[in-house]
Amino acid sequence: MLTSQLLSGARNLGQIARRNFGIAAPALQKVSDPIQQMFLDKIREYKSKSSGGKLVDATPEITKELAQELDKLAKQYGGGAGVDMTKFPEFKFDEPKIDPINSEN
Repeated sequence: MLTSQLLSGARNLGQIARRNFGIAAPALQKVSDPIQQMFLDKIREYKSKSSGGKLVDATPEITKELAQELDKLAKQYGGGAGVDMTKFPEFKFDEPKIDPINSEN
């Protein structure tokens, strides 16, 4: 019974490997369509411009608007000047004052 399950699993792995190769094979081949090639060239050009996490071809107005929106979000969620929003918050819980059960008064 165990051997039949192992054989069944091995067959399934073979089918999955063939399917994945069938999907990935066209992506690994050279593009023959000129439209697809232009699209890939534009994607590569865009990715090369977008280094550093900044906006691509942004005007000063767009950059200023982005900074304003990020400041607004930071204030809304507890940030502000000098607050590191990437740091995990620190919680401080004070011990509650509990009256003693067996107090002799």
